[in-house]
Amino acid sequence: MNKFNLFLEKKLLPIASKLGANRVLIAIRNGITLSMPLIIIGSLFLIIGNFPIDAWIDWLGKTGIIDYLNKGTNGSFGIMGLVASFGIAQSLASQHDVDGTSAGVIALSSFLVATPNIFSGGEAPVEGIPVAYMGSRGLFVAIVLGIITALIFAWFINHNIQITLPDSVPPAVSKSFSALIPGAAIITLWLVIFALLDATGIGNIHDLLLKIFGGPLGLLGATIGGTVISIFLNSAFWFTGIHGGNVVNSIISPIWLMNTDANRLIYQADRTAELPHIITQPFIDNFVYMGGGGATIGLVIVITIIALKKKSSQLTKTMAPLTLTPGIFNINEPAMYGLPVVLNISLIIPFILAPMVNALVTYFTMSSGLVARTVGIAVPWTMPPVISGFLATGGHMSGAILQVVLIILDILIYYPFYQTVERQNVLAESGTSNN
Repeated sequence: MNKFNLFLEKKLLPIASKLGANRVLIAIRNGITLSMPLIIIGSLFLIIGNFPIDAWIDWLGKTGIIDYLNKGTNGSFGIMGLVASFGIAQSLASQHDVDGTSAGVIALSSFLVATPNIFSGGEAPVEGIPVAYMGSRGLFVAIVLGIITALIFAWFINHNIQITLPDSVPPAVSKSFSALIPGAAIITLWLVIFALLDATGIGNIHDLLLKIFGGPLGLLGATIGGTVISIFLNSAFWFTGIHGGNVVNSIISPIWLMNTDANRLIYQADRTAELPHIITQPFIDNFVYMGGGGATIGLVIVITIIALKKKSSQLTKTMAPLTLTPGIFNINEPAMYGLPVVLNISLIIPFILAPMVNALVTYFTMSSGLVARTVGIAVPWTMPPVISGFLATGGHMSGAILQVVLIILDILIYYPFYQTVERQNVLAESGTSNN
């Protein structure tokens, strides 16, 4: 165990620390997170418009209210790519100590410039922007464009290639003029790229990047084998004390969000249609990582069960209420750093195994039709299990029942390993050495 701990500290921990502090990964995480409130708000409209009561759905259709609810969903859920382009550029530029807001606005404009327009004929031709590219389908462009825009903007500013106004000019005005030169260069760059792709018949940058990144990331994020690998990496980083979700999920979450949105569009059009994707963001958030990274809801329940025994250790009795309450809401930092789980060799096997079992059981029950697939509703990650399973599957009790089964499995996985930890706690508190 000492050799394994030494290996983690000398080899894996430095790598995890560098990845966790990587500016680009932080920017991607922050940019996509910026759109999460809109995704959740859009999901609320989706829940209201598709609540599983036939009389309610018929009434919404007859009164025309469903059209307004769908507009609310499309106008919030459906622009995550556009918002992410701003957020990623803003975050990365700010990390380079330049004006993040200006970089974000330039990135947002560049996103629209790089996106092909649509035209309608008739006596009064109308030009518009396709909503499809504004949402999850535009996430790859948002990531690439946001990163490049922020880096170019920072280079211009740091090399003082900007319009500088006297100190007497209000800061807001001064910043807007400073962004003129880098902004013009960046927007022109993306306009040239758009023109080249269009003139050569390649298409547009959205479809191009989807082909380039969609395949490799799809193998990791849209297949059960790739998902198990991502779970292992997530748990490995968490075990060293690095937030695994911030590292691994920053890379794969665009695929999960695309799958979520694809299911949402089909479910919105026809509630009875078969949904194409099993592995989505709600699949990961609400079924795999119940309790947080490592599926630690099973662990905190085990701690509580053992704490009820008369001869349980004082540490277990103290940690039970501190970990159970936040654990129900999928907040596991008290367990990760208070118990701790981090670098605790006795818990590494269940910490990796439990979320893998959750993923495998969920995948095969959904693929077999025993459990309804997630319908594209982005349930807040703090929503307690059973409720979240019910909502994520569009009001199917099968989702809630599956979560109960998974929690029982997680308890069974964690129980024997935490018993080992408990014996060590009791020995330590009684002053008895393991030797």
